[in-house]
Amino acid sequence: MSQGKETKRKEKKKIQNPSKDEMNKFPLHYNIETVKTKKKKKAKSKRDESKAEFPLPNPQDKFRNQKHYHIFNANRRCFLPSISIPELDSKAAKQKRKERPSPCQSQHLCRTVALFWVLPFFMASSSGTKPSPPVRRMSKAHGMMFDLPSNIENSVVDSDMVPSSLPSIALILRVANEIQDDNPRVAHLCRVYALKEADRMDPASSGRGVRQLKTYLSTKIEEEKDEIKCQLARTDEREIQFYYQIFYEKNIKEGQDTKQPQEMAKFYQIAMVLRDVLKTVLPSSQVDYKTVKYVKELESRKEQYEHYNILPLYAVGIKPPIMKLPEISVAFQAIRNVENLPMPIAHSGSDVNLYVNDIFDWLLSLYGFQKGNIANQREHLILLLANIHVRSRNLETYYQLDSFTIQHLTDEIFKNYESWCYYMHREPNIKSDVFETLSCKVHPVSDANQTAVPDHEYFLRTVITPIYKVLLKEARKNKEGRASHSTWSNYDDLNESENCFMLRWRREGEKYYFQHLDEIPLPNEIVNPCIIEKRKHKTNFVEGRTFLHLYRSFHRMWIFFVVAFQAMVIVAWRRSGSVYTVFDEGFLRRLLSIFITSAVLNLFEAVLDVALTFNAWRSFEFNQILRYLLKLIMGAIWVVILPIGYSISVKNPTGVIKFLKHWTGDMQNQSLYNYLIVLYLIPDLLATVLFVLPLLRKKLELSNWRIVTLVMWWNQPKLYVGRGMHEDFFSLLKYTMFWIMLLVIKLTFSYFVEIFPLVRPTKEILDMHVENYLLYKIVPNVAHNVGALIAIWAPIILVYFMDAQIWYAIFSTLFGGVLGAFRHVGEIRTLGMLRSRFRSVPRAFIERFLPSAHHDSKTKLSVMPIAHILASSTDNSIEQKNMAIFSQMWNEFICSMREEDLISNKDQKLLLVPCSSSDDSVIRWPLFLLASKIPAALNIAKDSKRKEDAKLIKLINSDFYMHSAVVECYKTIKCLIDGLLEDEADKKIVLKIYDEVSNSLQQGKFLKEFKMSGMPLLSVKLEKWLKILMADHWDDEIYKAQITKALQGIMDTVTHDVMINGQKLHFLLTFKESAADVPRNSEARRRITFFANSLFMNMPTAPKVSDMRSFSVLTPYYSEHILFTDDELNKENEDGISTLFYLQKIYPDEWTNFRERMHYQESKEDICNWATYRGQTLFRSVRGMMYYRKALELQCALELPNHNASREEDSARAQALPDLKFTYVVSCQIYGTLKNSDDSHDQSHQRSILNLMLMHPSLRVAYIDEREETVNGESEKSFYSVLVKGGDKFDGYEREIYRIKLPGPPTKIGEGKPENQNHALIFTRGEALQTIDMNQDNYFEEAFKMRNVLEEFEHSCRWQRKPTILGLREHIFTGSVSSLAWFMSNQETSFVTIGQRFLASPLRYTSATNPTNSVSLIFWLIPQEVSGFNSTLRGGYITHHDYIQVGKGRDVGMNQISSFEAKVANGNGEQTLSRDVYLLGCRFDFFRMLSFYFTTVGFYFNSMVTVLTVYLFLYGRLYLVMSGMEKEILENSIINQNKSLEAALIPQSLFQMGLLLVLPMLMEISLEKGFRTALADFIIMQLQLASVFFTFQLGTKAHYFGRTILHGGSKYRATGRGFVVFHAKFADNYRLYSRSHFVKGFELGILLVVYEVYGVSYRRSSLYLFITCSIWFLVGSWLFAPFVFNPSGFDWQKTVDDWADWKRWMGFRGGIGIQPEKSWESWWEREHEHLKYTNIRGRVLEIILALRFFVYQYGIVYHLDIAHHSRSWRVYGLSWGVIAAVFLLSKIVSVGRQLLGMELELVFRMLKAFLFLACLGITILLSKTNGLTISDLLAAVLAFLPTGWGILLIGQACRPWLKGLMRNFMKEMSRAYDYIMAVLLFMPIAILSWLPFVSEFQTRILFNQAFSRGLQISIILTGRKDNSQPLYCHLQWRWEGDDRREQIRKGYPAYDQLNHLRGGAKVWVTATRIAVSIVEHVGDIDGFSSNAIERASAINQLWYGATSSTSPCPTHQGETMTVRHLAL
Repeated sequence: MSQGKETKRKEKKKIQNPSKDEMNKFPLHYNIETVKTKKKKKAKSKRDESKAEFPLPNPQDKFRNQKHYHIFNANRRCFLPSISIPELDSKAAKQKRKERPSPCQSQHLCRTVALFWVLPFFMASSSGTKPSPPVRRMSKAHGMMFDLPSNIENSVVDSDMVPSSLPSIALILRVANEIQDDNPRVAHLCRVYALKEADRMDPASSGRGVRQLKTYLSTKIEEEKDEIKCQLARTDEREIQFYYQIFYEKNIKEGQDTKQPQEMAKFYQIAMVLRDVLKTVLPSSQVDYKTVKYVKELESRKEQYEHYNILPLYAVGIKPPIMKLPEISVAFQAIRNVENLPMPIAHSGSDVNLYVNDIFDWLLSLYGFQKGNIANQREHLILLLANIHVRSRNLETYYQLDSFTIQHLTDEIFKNYESWCYYMHREPNIKSDVFETLSCKVHPVSDANQTAVPDHEYFLRTVITPIYKVLLKEARKNKEGRASHSTWSNYDDLNESENCFMLRWRREGEKYYFQHLDEIPLPNEIVNPCIIEKRKHKTNFVEGRTFLHLYRSFHRMWIFFVVAFQAMVIVAWRRSGSVYTVFDEGFLRRLLSIFITSAVLNLFEAVLDVALTFNAWRSFEFNQILRYLLKLIMGAIWVVILPIGYSISVKNPTGVIKFLKHWTGDMQNQSLYNYLIVLYLIPDLLATVLFVLPLLRKKLELSNWRIVTLVMWWNQPKLYVGRGMHEDFFSLLKYTMFWIMLLVIKLTFSYFVEIFPLVRPTKEILDMHVENYLLYKIVPNVAHNVGALIAIWAPIILVYFMDAQIWYAIFSTLFGGVLGAFRHVGEIRTLGMLRSRFRSVPRAFIERFLPSAHHDSKTKLSVMPIAHILASSTDNSIEQKNMAIFSQMWNEFICSMREEDLISNKDQKLLLVPCSSSDDSVIRWPLFLLASKIPAALNIAKDSKRKEDAKLIKLINSDFYMHSAVVECYKTIKCLIDGLLEDEADKKIVLKIYDEVSNSLQQGKFLKEFKMSGMPLLSVKLEKWLKILMADHWDDEIYKAQITKALQGIMDTVTHDVMINGQKLHFLLTFKESAADVPRNSEARRRITFFANSLFMNMPTAPKVSDMRSFSVLTPYYSEHILFTDDELNKENEDGISTLFYLQKIYPDEWTNFRERMHYQESKEDICNWATYRGQTLFRSVRGMMYYRKALELQCALELPNHNASREEDSARAQALPDLKFTYVVSCQIYGTLKNSDDSHDQSHQRSILNLMLMHPSLRVAYIDEREETVNGESEKSFYSVLVKGGDKFDGYEREIYRIKLPGPPTKIGEGKPENQNHALIFTRGEALQTIDMNQDNYFEEAFKMRNVLEEFEHSCRWQRKPTILGLREHIFTGSVSSLAWFMSNQETSFVTIGQRFLASPLRYTSATNPTNSVSLIFWLIPQEVSGFNSTLRGGYITHHDYIQVGKGRDVGMNQISSFEAKVANGNGEQTLSRDVYLLGCRFDFFRMLSFYFTTVGFYFNSMVTVLTVYLFLYGRLYLVMSGMEKEILENSIINQNKSLEAALIPQSLFQMGLLLVLPMLMEISLEKGFRTALADFIIMQLQLASVFFTFQLGTKAHYFGRTILHGGSKYRATGRGFVVFHAKFADNYRLYSRSHFVKGFELGILLVVYEVYGVSYRRSSLYLFITCSIWFLVGSWLFAPFVFNPSGFDWQKTVDDWADWKRWMGFRGGIGIQPEKSWESWWEREHEHLKYTNIRGRVLEIILALRFFVYQYGIVYHLDIAHHSRSWRVYGLSWGVIAAVFLLSKIVSVGRQLLGMELELVFRMLKAFLFLACLGITILLSKTNGLTISDLLAAVLAFLPTGWGILLIGQACRPWLKGLMRNFMKEMSRAYDYIMAVLLFMPIAILSWLPFVSEFQTRILFNQAFSRGLQISIILTGRKDNSQPLYCHLQWRWEGDDRREQIRKGYPAYDQLNHLRGGAKVWVTATRIAVSIVEHVGDIDGFSSNAIERASAINQLWYGATSSTSPCPTHQGETMTVRHLAL
């Protein structure tokens, strides 16, 4: 026993006093540097003292003096060592306690906090912040990824095995791997515990992956059981106990003063797992006192060891700098004031922690909010309060949060709420509304104590989940977008309905009762349980699928255009040439008839109001229904009264004199019609008065007075949104004048070009009598040739309504360009312009980015503003100090471009601004400004004559930078010589020489006293001297030979300290080249010039970093590219080309710069990073957004220039401000799925995201975590919104910060991308939010302007509103990839610059379509186009700013672009049906409504009208030709000379060809790059077939916009963001464009053919030729553009392969699970899927549209020779008999194939032969008896093919009613048509592919831009990496065995390319191939390495081996020698 005790005593002593060997053995627990006993005792004594003074709280204690409080008030007694507030019991704390907010203020803050927390809950509502599961190991990042410990590999395996249903097991296994190296036995015990826990949590192993995990753990435990022994004790019980004590003492105790909070959180997780393992291994009775004490201490401080986001409020460890900020301290102190709040009583059986540290803990205990949500909103509120408060207070004097800050935040939060209450006639009582919502009877400041909730998910379960279920139930009715909008209630229906007040929960005892939507009785309905489920809860608006929404939303515009058209027709009809015609009473009376038309159109609008909202009437209030009915009745009354009055007024016509007399004198006899018109116009006159008084109208609309509401009731719907959207008078005047000018010019053009020229021909046609009518008259009694007039006027009318879009494009382009010029856009667009203005750049930088006087009125801390420092300086030193400050930012900007490989090392040296010392009087300019200036000055001086000092000085001073170079060189030489010389006498000699120079210059005798002829020699000697100084000599003997021993110490000092001056001086003297092309990279030039130009634009002055608005950036991510892997980069396509090779050729200069930066030793990881930053990847986006933080750090350094040597507060402030002001959240929806996936691709994505978090510690990733949890023995799915950040770089794990449980999957109640953003919004911080797509980029110099941009939220005129959304311009960085990418880049640039610029001002409407907007944010606002609508409807204002830009990638391939255009057109189609468009169209004033229409849905509608105009024109002409009307009309001499129809169609042709889309591009390029560049780009674009591309996209817009409105089917289309260099197969193109383009192209082509055939003899108009040519151009574009813009589209071999692939696709049978890419049948089903779910209206419209195909047959059959000019209906009837016979024959063949089959193949062949012979016989018989001709057969094909297609379309529309046999027949018929169309398409492609030059021409068209940047596209498309410039020579290849080939393969990597030369074949060898190979694989000629020489030798041997057997051709012998030398 004694021996055992002695052993225990020794072991205990050994643990307490470890030896060095033991400490080395256990590095995790022992720290050699902290072994000193004195320090331990001292630290321990301090901790003991602090513990004695602040005892730890015990949750079991009962407080004697607080009888009513059954909760521990931690604000008074809790020991919180990590917060930045002094100890609470000190004197300072008592003083501050006195200065705390008053009880009233505390209650005010409490109410603010309550709603601040509740509102985000309705988006996402935790059981607490739970530990994160283990993740995988990472590699290096950002060039140098992280090397992680080897034991992480085991964690990877363990974590992969852990299923989502057992999340806690992952933490245990992670801890086991963490401690594996320290104590393998304890790690083994952890795994045993993990296995036991898995058995306990899922004993039946029913969860997915549970059984595999148990098997794995069991196997590993058995393997380790006997191998691993105890190290600290003999038994496992003592081993785990001793290890726990050691771990706690070394990491928990001592770490409180030395470790960061995140490290302490990690140690806490390990300690808690060890505690659980200890409980399972050792009974509680056997645990010693010390361990129990440690366990209790750890459990009592649980909240202090959790991971934090930005603020470690209660965390243990070293306080980070942000907690030392005084604004954070006072904000934190404010929320901890809970003295006046009633403490709740603990609930029986509650698991809620009743510690109240602050207001949020009080809310947690009272209402059952989740701990994760509480922690998230606590930090959010503190940061908001701190940021708002710091802008209004002096940091040196305040100790508490003032009431102004709380009031300001409260006003911002409740502004919309109070406005809504005012609108609803409710008192805005926050106390009664908010807290009644939270708890029906709880008063927040009552004295009565309330009972705490039972758990942390109480609010989620009882409040949030019922609301979610209501939304989910309605969302399911949507049927994933296939159901009609009118069949389910969307968010707006619920939000706008007063029934939302009845969607509430009521407490009945301990239970909640929630009333669902279907249980609410409608206002006008008696409750009937039978119809509850059938009701449609639509409110105020029904989104029916009809084009009539366009008229209803914009009825004022349509009425104006229709009335103006009628007036112009009346004027043109009565125009006689005399000016007195306008005074004719009859003329004026006819002109006044336009009011009748206006009344009819208003009635139509009232009818639409009733019809389109009828399904919502049951939810209407009575006054709403009354309003609609009264408008309908009034409209009907006016339609009746006005025509009656008009008919009465024209019965007694009088002269103009009497008419005027009646108006002025005899009022009692006034015409009734005139009185009616005045009465009719009274509402419009009142509206006009309110229009010119916008502020009055705004007050009236926002007024809540009953009388005003009653007056406005007629014109204003009862809606909270859409009121008061009026601008100030000056803004109104600007856009009104713009639209008046546009409309005047548009109407003038329409009158003189479109209307007036057609009036006279129309009169002639009306009077014309056509006797020879060639068709059967279906309606025989139609007079006046109405059909001909409709055919002529219909396209003209469409053009009239459409050409306003053209005029808007022209005017917006012109005025937008002028506006851009006034905003100084493009003033610096070249490097030459930059050089000329670079001297003023530093001053502009100071003015823009240094805080102005009003920002610096208060001194904060000890920092003196730089602006004050500069102001106190003399004028002579201001420029130098400006340059010193500017150089820091400029150099950082240049270095960032070097890191991005945009510039080379040489460019970097030339662009950097040299640093100047404080006592240096010379302003040092960058070298690219001074290059070649010294040699030029020497030449000037050498050529100067004596007595010409003034002229020489004038020449030098004429060039500022030459003068600066001379002065800098002169003074630098003096400084260097003075530093090198040691002897004072020598220094005096040099000084005397300099004095002589100065005196001679002052006296004008410089040229007399100094010989300029010796200056070149002096320059040479100075150059040699500088080379000696700059050389690195490490041998002292060399120095002794050159310089005396006395100068050695000085020389070393100069060499190291003055080296930069020496280098620059050497450059100035020796560099004789021009630096005009520095930098060479075009992107670097663009960025430099844009940044310099932006400094002179209208930009707000930046505030101090402390005063700026805080902001967040949010990026949604789903499954796009993150980081390119080596396999992805080197994977070759079908042509043998890899992505890496493609990128190297597209970005050759950047690849060269990258290799130079890597010193030509780049690794695979470096290459992957380089390629990733050239793609549209998440890595690129994150790097760009992190420039914001980098810019903030530099701005802090500029504001605190000496913070390194200043006080500790200054240094802490500089480090903390970036965290206070900026947050970046990436919302990766599927990150949790990626972690649990077994797929290698998903694992790679997860590791890449984790690597991003490790690279950027301030990056946060939010994701939706789906877990399987066992509840009551059953497994169910739970969803969480989780926020994580990167952990320690050396363990490779992320750290979970917040975990918030959701009521269900969020994507089930909304779309994927919006909900991905919504769930992450609660994790963003700050007062503004910028949304960035993951294909966007940012730049350092642009991030520097963010302070200025955020000032725009406060920057507005007195009478204007403050903006709510800031729009930024985008730079498309993918424009250089291909010609298509270039087209899209220019189009996007013009849209987001010139278009948005002009919309924001003066038109005052911007839809916020670009996702780079910054949003004024207190809670949330998603800035997509819909957010722009919502913001405008709520009185918001959207701006656009040109002085800042972000990068953006776009689709670069034809199919990608088309998918994108289809997606946008679908979206605009859905918006057309939305209530937002309706409200904006109705509530805007007339001219602002026009701006809204023509920039949103109007653009797409007019695109569709353009296509429809072509159809009407051709079908009208077809009718005229077939009926014989055109011949009769054109034979009339008056009409024949009129070219009005063709002239009127010219605008449509221009729009159709996309030329008007080029106008904004031309203007913007002219503005930013110059007119010559713009003109050259325009010509190149046309040569590259830009018009073909835009014409094709016109068809895309028209097709998908129209189909979405008719049938729906809008969906997200993944376009892909990769590099498109692959060849799209013919079948792929056919699937994409068959119905949208090919069918329409063939239809128009047949129309043109028929028109040409039957009307060619009497058309001679050149304008007609232009119109028909433009339509032929459209046909050709729609049919062949996908193949023209398809890489290798005309390559013969690929064409052959495409045909085989297409036949395989057509013949493959479809079925369940067969994708459309595999089978034509599956594609056919998918293509017509929209017809399955369309309504009856859509089917009827489809049938009506299909009837147009019967026109061909109707017209052609009467022109057949067999008809013999008969006009009888029997001819048309017999043609249908022929069609029936054809269908019958095809059916016989089909049935025969099924019945006879393979067994009776011969019989089936005989049947087909019989049918063929029978048809042939009938044809011959008809030709002999009835005159059937071959032309009749060809014409019959043109007639019957469209008819068959029309029947097919009708059958598809009626498909639900067709039976199986008919369905199969329709499918086979459609297959036959697809065969015919494909063959017709393929024939021209095959012919062109056979011609070799066509493929080369196509390559030139597609990739011309890439050619200009060094891309050899011909190499890429053919797979041969040569230069295609052959130097021909016949050679015979000779091989000498496999050994030689293998040897050559190693020395020459291009061996595989020459492999086809084997076998003695005669080949063509090129000199260029050898040269290119040397350059590619050897490198620069100047830098040959030994490896390069070996490779060159291998090439040489290869060459001689190839030529030794046969001599080269005599004619090419010289070329062969050249090749030979090249190889050497």
